[in-house]
Amino acid sequence: MLAIDELRYARVTATDPDERNFALHIPELRLYPGQAAGVVGPSGCGKSTLVDLLALLRRPAKVARFTFLEHDIARVGAQCDFSACTAIRARHIGVVLQTGGLLPSLPVWENILISQRLLGLPDPVLAKSLIATLDIEGLERRLPAQLSIGQRQRVAIARALAHSPALVIADEPTASLGVEHASAALELLKSLTTKYGAGLIVVSHDAELLERKGLEVWRCCVNRGITTIVVPK
Repeated sequence: MLAIDELRYARVTATDPDERNFALHIPELRLYPGQAAGVVGPSGCGKSTLVDLLALLRRPAKVARFTFLEHDIARVGAQCDFSACTAIRARHIGVVLQTGGLLPSLPVWENILISQRLLGLPDPVLAKSLIATLDIEGLERRLPAQLSIGQRQRVAIARALAHSPALVIADEPTASLGVEHASAALELLKSLTTKYGAGLIVVSHDAELLERKGLEVWRCCVNRGITTIVVPK
């Protein structure tokens, strides 16, 4: 589903001496339908940059191979076809942000349906099924501000899955939750993506939790300003 070979991304900040230059290197990476992987590493190592690259929000400086589903992302990026990247991301990728990222003016039901409506693929049956599975029934008319942190995260998970994406990327989805709720939320996220056959990538500081939940752990290893993504063989 997702295959990367020899991808490099660089950010040069020579105009600002207070910011260091940064480089990210992915020697090899594979993710298959239903597979779950976690990304761990120290703060500032480039985990969020990796998320942006995988979500097609940034373009690598150099890449030998980058394919997602049937799409040759390396070729699309080389052509600077940003509209194609946007279309692929909208249709096939779901993102869960640390803060939930819900639209504050829309109630829960509208937040969950927004991806379906933007794509012109209404599927209220799937949306209702996700609501039931995530135990957020009865909250459909509430605004995000009227929800607890845990409820907002479950709504964010429902929204990320509502358009049946092939890949779900969760950036620190449990950081705002307590230990018990973090474990339950990750288990739920993994079980749902497995159920719907989506690949899952979770960014976290908690490698132990990821391993305990059966996620393959990818590590950000920093050496002389270059972060390398190390994937177990």
